[in-house]
Amino acid sequence: MALPNIFSKPVSDQLIGRIEALNPSSPALWGKMGVSQMLAHSSVMYEMVFENKHAKPNFFMSLILKSFVKNMVVSEKPYKRNSQTAPAFVIKGDRDFEAEKKRLIAYISKSQQLGEKHFDQKESLSFGKLSTIEWNNMFYKHLDHHLQQFGV
Repeated sequence: MALPNIFSKPVSDQLIGRIEALNPSSPALWGKMGVSQMLAHSSVMYEMVFENKHAKPNFFMSLILKSFVKNMVVSEKPYKRNSQTAPAFVIKGDRDFEAEKKRLIAYISKSQQLGEKHFDQKESLSFGKLSTIEWNNMFYKHLDHHLQQFGV
């Protein structure tokens, strides 16, 4: 079963609506992150696409990521609760809820506006060139997983 297409406006708007339903005291149904940390965590994958603030993995780490992690990240199979995350995605300390919410929504909107063609065969920092479907799966299922974590 294909995941919803995050590059379509109705799907991105639906995700944004779920984000808008959060508030600074929204409780997690599982995991250790607070809601503002989750929003910052969810923006990291977009930072890796749009910002130049994360280092590209070295050859050995790149090989490991492509061989053992990529399929889990870009497939349609949902993440398990309390799954381990990469160090770059670990958010420590409190974050400004409104700023993080605004930043994540801006990334979702920018990706939707750029559209599928922009991402087709675009190089991922960690996994090499990805198809539009792989980008969609990575973006959508990560957001959906964490929005479910906070009950929206």
